[in-house]
Amino acid sequence: MLKTRAIERVVRSFANHRRIQILDLLDTNPELSVGEIGKKLKISLKLASIHIRKLTISGMVMKKSQGKNIRHKLSSRGHFVLTFIRTLE
Repeated sequence: MLKTRAIERVVRSFANHRRIQILDLLDTNPELSVGEIGKKLKISLKLASIHIRKLTISGMVMKKSQGKNIRHKLSSRGHFVLTFIRTLE
């Protein structure tokens, strides 16, 4: 089991409506770039990048290089957290 500080870090990483939107978007559209995420959510590239970075650090999003592009998809933790969030609706 995760230690309480580690659990707190994970919970804080998805405690934002934009990050929840990103998790949901990556669930339906895997392998998106930061630019594509920003465009679909109508947010700036910089803001999308900040949110993706936090989700990646917490282990909910994985990065995959494709030449100059970096694609993002949900990790197993990201799927689990998204499933949990959907039970709260």
